[in-house]
Amino acid sequence: MCSIAGVIGHADTGVARAVVADMNRCQSHRGPDGSGIAVCGPAAVLGHRRLAIIDPDGGAQPMTNESGTVTIVCNGEIYNHNELRRELTARGHRFNSRCDAEILPHLYEEYGDDFAAMLSGMFAFALYDADRDRLLLGRDRAGQKPLHYFVRDGQLVFASELPALKCHPRFPAELDPKAVSEYLSLLFVPAPRTIYAHVQMVAPAHILVFDAATGTMTGKRYWHPDWSRRTGLSFADAAVHLRDLTRCAVRDRLMADMPLSVFLSGGVDSAVIAALTTRERMPEPTNAFTIGFDTGAYDERSAAGRTADFIRANTGQALIPHVRVVDPGDFSILTDLAAHFGQPYADASMLPTALLSRFAREKSTLALSGDAADELFAGYERYLACRLAAHFDRLPESLRRPLFRALAHGLSNRGERTLPGRLRRLLRLLAEPAGRRYFATLDRCDAAVKNQIAGERLRDAAACDTAAAFAIDLTASTLVGRCQETDFHCYLPSDILPKVDIASMGAALEVRSPFLDHRIIEFAASLPDEWKLHGRQRKYIFRHAFAGLVPDSLWDAPKKGFGVPVAQWLRERWREPARAHLFSGALTDWIDPAALQSLWQQHQSGRGDQSYLLFALLMLAIFLEHEKNR
Repeated sequence: MCSIAGVIGHADTGVARAVVADMNRCQSHRGPDGSGIAVCGPAAVLGHRRLAIIDPDGGAQPMTNESGTVTIVCNGEIYNHNELRRELTARGHRFNSRCDAEILPHLYEEYGDDFAAMLSGMFAFALYDADRDRLLLGRDRAGQKPLHYFVRDGQLVFASELPALKCHPRFPAELDPKAVSEYLSLLFVPAPRTIYAHVQMVAPAHILVFDAATGTMTGKRYWHPDWSRRTGLSFADAAVHLRDLTRCAVRDRLMADMPLSVFLSGGVDSAVIAALTTRERMPEPTNAFTIGFDTGAYDERSAAGRTADFIRANTGQALIPHVRVVDPGDFSILTDLAAHFGQPYADASMLPTALLSRFAREKSTLALSGDAADELFAGYERYLACRLAAHFDRLPESLRRPLFRALAHGLSNRGERTLPGRLRRLLRLLAEPAGRRYFATLDRCDAAVKNQIAGERLRDAAACDTAAAFAIDLTASTLVGRCQETDFHCYLPSDILPKVDIASMGAALEVRSPFLDHRIIEFAASLPDEWKLHGRQRKYIFRHAFAGLVPDSLWDAPKKGFGVPVAQWLRERWREPARAHLFSGALTDWIDPAALQSLWQQHQSGRGDQSYLLFALLMLAIFLEHEKNR
């Protein structure tokens, strides 16, 4: 796990090298074990920071082919590199290390631009071909590893994290009002766009090719899972196959020369990964890390403890649990993470994720997690809600919309974890047109509210249809399948995976997610809806596939998520620092001051829970302050 950066097309490689050196320093937290820069063409400079996981003595980057004409920098891990290395060696290629990244220039020589489709892993790479004066940028299938870029005046500038791009003296800092509007609704900026009008991310499963001679960029997708295809297996055989696929994915992700651990929360996803990892590594012990909070509604120590006891009893005590009570309400962690994200981001679960990563880093360099099981196997309550709402489509819209809006308005807004809060959200969903329901489950600032609070710079963008950010070509034909496919292409790579990457790499910890193995993704996409969402039971086949691996009590336990009590903290421990940022003046051009004051007073008085929107505005204010002081 590392960071990459580069400048292609700059007329002065000395200047470009200095810029890349600054970008490397900006990303040093991602790679504390080494730094490298290569001038690999008349106008091409690539940089790399290293977190040593495989071949710590011989894996320094940038790396080249035998002739030095193809240069690579890569962030991430290629799990099938040994298999590919054997094939390449048989074809006459020579290698100088055991590092997984070294296979990439040789694969490019053999297979050209299509080589990324042969990779199993999580990665973002930049490959420069000196003979053709061109650069390839590529990302893994799910988008686990980030890669940002901009093109300006014939130059391509790229980096793993947004703040590193800002080291370039001609960074295009113009903000995109539409992206700000989308952020307020979603709590994240939907990729591949960023908060900056002229800066983008490389999309997951895409290769971009930059021709340095002409300054032009082309791109293509190299992988697209098909959610319309259906497996020919029986339910029982499919459950066995899912367990086998997951066991193989875990085994692949144990590849490392450094200490390895697992995350263990109170949920079933991390429990499954912890159980499989412990079994695969026996008799070698596996460290499992759990954090707890003083706030009971959010504390998962008890459930995690029962899981750890169960796994230990079934693996000869091979799992070693480590538990710590942490304080995710430390406001300094919030501002530190905001700086790393480099754009507004308001999923508050980044706080415990960062603290868990720091805890795990004390004894390990990488950890396995249970991310993506909810998206792939229908674990979210919104899938049930959307399916339930479809039954009400028989009512005329002219009756349905005003009826359910009125019922929702009549319920108090005292927080989503309360029963009235959940019912209120469901009623608002029932009032939505069928085509907008999925988006409505994510929208934290609907058009009416946005128009009320919009300041001058946001006013025009507030009228835009934020749901258009989710307008992707779907292959699924069923309601639940479309929701899952949308989550996979939008919510997962824009919210969940950036959170895990930024929070963990801020602690120089690599996190691997077995459920994001492309074979599991493709298989999950092929399963019928009723095997995932069976009556009111979510992740139905998941339960059958992993029965006996974890305590039975986990399957029917209420889903907590990795949340923190933001509503309470905004009224108590965060009240003063939040007030200082919100009313510092940073938001004045974007948010109407009187509307902001009204939201603040409503929340502080307890008349309504405005925590989602206030937290989003708080993170926007902190971002804008960073921009002003940059």
